[in-house]
Amino acid sequence: MMLIDLHCDTIYKMVEEEKNINFKQNKLQVDLNKLKKAQSMAQFFACFVDLQRDKNPLERALDMIDKFYEKIGENIGNIDIARNYDEIINNNNEGKISGVLTIEGGEALKGKISNLRNFYKLGVRLVTLTWNYQNEIGYPGCVSEFKNKGLTEFGKELVCEMNRLGMIVDVSHLSDAGFYDVIKYSSKPIMASHSNSREIQNHSRNLTDDMIKALAENGGVMGLNFCNAFLSSKKIGSVGDMAKHIKHIVNVGGIDIMAVGTDFDGINNPPEIEDIGGIYKLYEELRKQGFSEEDIDKIFYKNALRVIKEVL
Repeated sequence: MMLIDLHCDTIYKMVEEEKNINFKQNKLQVDLNKLKKAQSMAQFFACFVDLQRDKNPLERALDMIDKFYEKIGENIGNIDIARNYDEIINNNNEGKISGVLTIEGGEALKGKISNLRNFYKLGVRLVTLTWNYQNEIGYPGCVSEFKNKGLTEFGKELVCEMNRLGMIVDVSHLSDAGFYDVIKYSSKPIMASHSNSREIQNHSRNLTDDMIKALAENGGVMGLNFCNAFLSSKKIGSVGDMAKHIKHIVNVGGIDIMAVGTDFDGINNPPEIEDIGGIYKLYEELRKQGFSEEDIDKIFYKNALRVIKEVL
């Protein structure tokens, strides 16, 4: 068993709440010891910006990138940055976990393609186009009146430039119309890094069956989100509900669409899988539900790795 997790908010926690934290072992849901227990091949680390809190989202993102490199430097024998498929494979061969740098909230770009290129030079390889607010790129899925509003002209230009550079376009949090615009304008597979099935749990952050089919045709993947609100109406995200979403998504879009995007360190109510080290609980549940080893490998890391190889 190996794992690629497409989304966590651990860097945000380090900058905002746990400034001098020991990245090797701490009380967060993601640290190096927990990643090793999970047999993690790669962890995507989001630099999360919030327009209501961050007066300068660009500066905030840069602070988080600096924190990421600081923690990598302190633990260079155990983890290293990965900017493409080859670096992930090389790190894995050397016994290192790969840290993939991402931005959650395209407002960090401040509406400038030059900022995207500079983030690329700093190692950022995925951008979640929106969070919960309208920005220069598009509209959030959490606001019902924005459901039918698509990408802006800048957003369309951005998707094309991300394709050209070799960056993954992430549609989690994006409006429904924005999702379809990304499908239309992206020449490369995309990701919904931390989104579940809207058919199973009717939440705007989840994807409809039609979206799942469109994402499958695009060759992209969606990462299972462990947050209870996107799984069911229960207060805790259960392993059973996680498996229920996976089964439905696979039935609609095929086994090649499914990945993992825990949203760890961004979840208010801890799920039944309390941290990344407990990922074996999902493995065991999927085995009970009749998934083969090959299918679970695809869900846990191979599907994500395929998109990484194709886009990065």
